[in-house]
Amino acid sequence: MRVLGIDPGLRNMGWGIIEVEGSRIRHVANGVCKSAGQELATRLLALYEQLSDVVASWSPDTAAVEQTFVNKDAVATLKLGQARSIALLVPAKAGLQVAEYAPNKVKKTVVGVGHAEKAQIDHMVRLQLPGVKIANADAADALAIALCHAHHSRSTSGLAKILERSRR
Repeated sequence: MRVLGIDPGLRNMGWGIIEVEGSRIRHVANGVCKSAGQELATRLLALYEQLSDVVASWSPDTAAVEQTFVNKDAVATLKLGQARSIALLVPAKAGLQVAEYAPNKVKKTVVGVGHAEKAQIDHMVRLQLPGVKIANADAADALAIALCHAHHSRSTSGLAKILERSRR
């Protein structure tokens, strides 16, 4: 299973792709879609086109997107929500199932602590994906989201198999 993790952002939208085979996980690719210095509509279009290219180039089987947290700046939160809609739309348009994870759930899954710092996330991603070269902190977050999805998908599919056996 090839998993695309997306860290939504209006200026920098991180993305990371991992391959999951049983209990083995390996890094495939990571990067950042950029859209600084343009009108909002043009920035969203740039993110859409770049993320569409990522999906077309790497052919993921599923995707995971980090949920938006609400901060004190309502305008910034709204703009982040608009970028997040691109992160949800592109994989959905490609026919992928899209999971969503709260930032604390991603941190808890990858680092073991729900309020981990960016440096801790980067460190744990590097430990779980030996030899990975990470584009930047946004790409590290996207890889963490993909890892979170891989771990939760395995436990969910295992539970589904147990439930199926119990129905027989």
